Amino acid sequence: MHVVATAGHVDHGKSTLVAALTGTDPDRYAEEKRRGLTIDLGFAWTEIDGEQVAFVDVPGHERFVTTMLAGVGPVPAVLFVVAADEGWMPQSQEHLEALDGLGVQHGLLVISRSDVGAEVAGLAEVEAREHLSGTTLAAIPSVAVSAVTGHGMDDLRRELVRLVRSLPPAPTDAPVRLWVDRVFTIRGAGTVVTGTLSAGSVRAGDRLALGDGRLVSVRAVQSLGRTVDAATAVSRVALNLRGVTTDDVARGDALTAPGTCALTSLVDVRLRRPVDVVGRAVLHIGSAHVPVHVRPLGRGSHARLRLERPLPLRLGDVGLLRDAGRGRVVGGFIVLDLGPPPLRRRGDARRRDAELADRPGSPSAADELGRRRVVERDSLLGMGFHRSEVDALADAVPAGRGWLVAPAYAEELAARLEELVSQHARSEPLTPGLPAETARQRLGLAAVELLVVLVRPPLRLENGVVVDGGRKDGAALPASIARSVDALLADLQEAPYAAPEAYRLQELGLGRRELAAAVRAGALVRIGEAIYLSPQAVRAAVEPLRRLSQPFTMSDARRAWDTSRRVAIPLLQHLDSQGLTERLPDDRRRVVQP
Repeated sequence: MHVVATAGHVDHGKSTLVAALTGTDPDRYAEEKRRGLTIDLGFAWTEIDGEQVAFVDVPGHERFVTTMLAGVGPVPAVLFVVAADEGWMPQSQEHLEALDGLGVQHGLLVISRSDVGAEVAGLAEVEAREHLSGTTLAAIPSVAVSAVTGHGMDDLRRELVRLVRSLPPAPTDAPVRLWVDRVFTIRGAGTVVTGTLSAGSVRAGDRLALGDGRLVSVRAVQSLGRTVDAATAVSRVALNLRGVTTDDVARGDALTAPGTCALTSLVDVRLRRPVDVVGRAVLHIGSAHVPVHVRPLGRGSHARLRLERPLPLRLGDVGLLRDAGRGRVVGGFIVLDLGPPPLRRRGDARRRDAELADRPGSPSAADELGRRRVVERDSLLGMGFHRSEVDALADAVPAGRGWLVAPAYAEELAARLEELVSQHARSEPLTPGLPAETARQRLGLAAVELLVVLVRPPLRLENGVVVDGGRKDGAALPASIARSVDALLADLQEAPYAAPEAYRLQELGLGRRELAAAVRAGALVRIGEAIYLSPQAVRAAVEPLRRLSQPFTMSDARRAWDTSRRVAIPLLQHLDSQGLTERLPDDRRRVVQP
């Protein structure tokens, strides 16, 4: 399906044209029919040359510009209607400024009531072209028609088919966001909302989030008046919702795939042209309109918008600012930041303007990661980036437990972490390493989980501490500890397996922290609780066992080493863990040959 909106001045024949194309009068209310004036959005559809085309017919009167923008906002193409007998009029201009501000590029210029004469219709087209010049709609084709006589209607249908077939494909696998443009109740069914589905697909049974975060269930889906299992963008849809009333949802609300939009009331935007509005304005986006405070940044090409109520927005969203007091469109914008930093100091606005100038108008997940350097995976999904794009990015960049890090920044942080660990080892030689929480704070990281992607060999992350696995240099010990270790090694020289008792360790000033530092430096080996031997003795421990009759008992090993049970048992267990000895079912052991 393709969705096309109408635009143009009041009473220029938009609804008549839609009725002639579809056979359905889009004016639904008796008041509209009585006055011959569209006052609300109307909807109709038809099939032309195998293409299903739905129309959103908008009011042209100046009092209903807000309603017009609610209908046009989510729609990718427009029929811009100008009556031949009246030519360009005030709401023609206002509608054009709105469409240009929203960046709408696809459409048709339709000169209606061309039965007044070819010359008059030709003059109306020339005038319209002058106004379209320099806007996003400057290059759209045109056709002159008369819905009364049928003149030009076949040409219009052919141009419509060309138009809809030229539209860029809709992102059918993108997250759903449906801006609601109608809400009503059907007896026996409950609350129904309608809107233009511009991205993704929705089916019965889906759970969608309302703007306040509440989840609602889709009971049934209709499109073009028929119940369907699923509807795919771009299409007009009606959703029967379970668990909400018409008091809970209104035009301007949005239904979104949970977790795919940021509910925000503060955004930084790029303006399509500098604006002369400071302070109060009205923001239009999708079918929503919200009072907003506008603060231009720097030279005026960017602005900060503070919304009166939060909206579910995504990076790259396109919207419109309107000066409600003077009744005119100010200009369009593109959302660049959903959580901008505060502006507290003199010059912050100017600096922010320069920073925003480097950002793409339609950022990718990679762009956003490059800008933020570190970002949560779920927050990218919340900004509206599609899951497949985020997953592909996560596969390509350093990632740890839900966080993504820009590759260049990861390298910078890894180098800084290595230096921090080295500094800590020099200043705190008795500690096992740099505590992970200290490392997080020193690096300015949002979460300690990010260390997973920054710890590179020889660094290791063990028990909440970043340790340097390459530090095996006994000379790295402080002199006082090195002297005590040397004294201990001298004791072991005569009896290598007579591990010193606790009193001797205390005499040497070797407490738990000092001994741990000696073990980390490779000067001692800890084989059990308060049992320390020289590395050489531990490496040579299997040799006396080879000379025993195999298998042998623990007592045999104790005598071979000339030591006590206190040392023999943990030393045997150490050799077992190294695969040098094997414990048999009867508690005897044998040396594992090579």
